Amino acid sequence: MIARRLDFAGTLLFVFFTACASGERVELLLRGGLVYDGSGAEPSLTDVGIDGDRIVFVGDAAAKGVSAETVLDVAGLMVTPGFIDMHSHAVLDEDYGRDGTAFLYQGITSVIVGADGGGTPRLRERFEQLAKDGIGVNAIAYVGHAAIRREILAMEDRAPTEDELQAMRDLVRQGMEEGAFGLSTGLFYTPGFYAETDEVIELAKVAAEYDGIYDTHDRDLGASYKGVGYLESIKEGIAIGEASGARVIFSHFNAQGAHNFGRAPEGARLIEEARARGVEVAAAQHVYTATQSNLAAYAIPRWASAGGREALLERFQDSETAARLDIETMEMLAIRGGASKILIVDPRPELNGRTLADVASGWELDAARTVRRIITEANASVMNLDLYDIENTWFLAQQEWMMTCTDGRNPRPDQAISHPRVYGAFTRKLSQFVLDQEHIAMPFAIRSMTGLAAEFLHLEDRGFLREGYVADIAVLDRDRIRDLATYENPKQYSEGTVHVLVNGALAIRDGLATGILAGTPLLRGGEAVKH
Repeated sequence: MIARRLDFAGTLLFVFFTACASGERVELLLRGGLVYDGSGAEPSLTDVGIDGDRIVFVGDAAAKGVSAETVLDVAGLMVTPGFIDMHSHAVLDEDYGRDGTAFLYQGITSVIVGADGGGTPRLRERFEQLAKDGIGVNAIAYVGHAAIRREILAMEDRAPTEDELQAMRDLVRQGMEEGAFGLSTGLFYTPGFYAETDEVIELAKVAAEYDGIYDTHDRDLGASYKGVGYLESIKEGIAIGEASGARVIFSHFNAQGAHNFGRAPEGARLIEEARARGVEVAAAQHVYTATQSNLAAYAIPRWASAGGREALLERFQDSETAARLDIETMEMLAIRGGASKILIVDPRPELNGRTLADVASGWELDAARTVRRIITEANASVMNLDLYDIENTWFLAQQEWMMTCTDGRNPRPDQAISHPRVYGAFTRKLSQFVLDQEHIAMPFAIRSMTGLAAEFLHLEDRGFLREGYVADIAVLDRDRIRDLATYENPKQYSEGTVHVLVNGALAIRDGLATGILAGTPLLRGGEAVKH
């Protein structure tokens, strides 16, 4: 590792001195922009020169005699590092999501995949295929606890034997050896829910051997049925990092449910206390008040899913079990504001865009029986409206350890209504939290999307506008930054994004997507997978 870092530093010096030679000519010059370098420092008027996939000049081009084959006049515009989406469900393996356009129009150039415990341990195979097919944004992956647990234990609600635990360790090790940045969990979901804390610690220890991250959709954000509670869930996530040695990030940190409105400072205090005693803990946020998940997660108690889908459907057919489910499903929905707050965004046209209450009324069933009827055909994607408190979200945006994410999944072409966050999460934070409401300053917000994320990920040459760094760059018109995606009409690209460079290539130019697939999978440490 030390030798590799020395090699990297030498490369930076070579690039720097080559680019700054008198009269140097670069391929592309961004001239006269207001540069936010990603550190949180105040911006400065300066020029940025790019050769190939690297930033080779930052300064006064005229004074240094630097010219360019192509000059883009960006006077009056913001120039920032490309944004890093710290928790996404970007669909890069399918044609409808491969180009990453919804992310690019927000200034996002890199996305994290494999979150919530879903990441494959067979990363090399997936990344080689992505590199071959081409992707529009860079991809960073976690190996997923749920994927591994499902492979070894299926959907069984029990602890692994020692042999099974070793098999799980081996799969984490395989994922890390193949370039994963860490281990992700979705302890709110099955089968992750069935794991005890000690099991997760043992697997996170393997990730930590490789300087890996522990990324968690923690067990209980506050709206879990018979859960451990909002604060206890945070304590568990911190304890896993502290015991394993892995640095911790809470995927989409906030408190869920009206009963937790105003309680964000309590959760933040636990993170501050852990950081004070030397635990590296951070978080990411999206700034919407609605979540998106699946109907079973929100309306079926975890015991009923043990054994997998066939076992669940058998329980649906048992009258005594169904009667118990009727009661518990209604209790679960009550925590989330009731059936009118569950908006179905599943592609099925008879369901898409309707609330659970509307569907139940149309079918002349109560909500619990409606849930079972829907899930009998297939689990459904749903949003939970008004689950987050906007004042909690404002408070969390001001924390120095808070990064930014979309938590967004590209909707299928036949999916009319979906969560707007995949189209507008980053833009919404800039538009509302910075420009309209002034909860945070622009340099602070840009840092949350760039340098802070790169440092946490230990990316040595991304996240900042510096000579020698990779040319992932966003150019934004401050006066036009606006998210257009709504719950009613989500498939609308953000405004105000003028240019976006991914690995030095213009993926957006003059506000229009070029269609170039300039992204690449990134292995831990930042090495790009080449086809």
